[in-house]
Amino acid sequence: MTLMTARSLQALACALVLGGAAVAASLLIETPAAAQPGAGPIVKIDNFTFGPATLTVPVGATVTWVNQDDIPHQVVANDHGFKSRVMDTDDRFSFTFAKPGEYGYFCSLHPHMVGKVIVRDR
Repeated sequence: MTLMTARSLQALACALVLGGAAVAASLLIETPAAAQPGAGPIVKIDNFTFGPATLTVPVGATVTWVNQDDIPHQVVANDHGFKSRVMDTDDRFSFTFAKPGEYGYFCSLHPHMVGKVIVRDR
């Protein structure tokens, strides 16, 4: 397990003091570094939209989609080069773009939701 942040430790201590063993245990689940805020560009899913709808990143960037909506969504590349699992509220999905190009994607549960990642050489 990687080192926990001070905020995570504080939440864990609070949950234990309040008797929330299940909550405390869930806080110990490790989140991959690529899915943590600040590790790369983030696309927020909220109110049936991807924000930003178009994102430009350099080759090698890891983009993370975060579902901030109160209903499930799924991110799927138009060419099926990447696909998330169905994400509930606060779930995350990350993908690293290894080649330049334009990558359109949509929500398979709500096909009117579309977005694009433009990957450029550095």
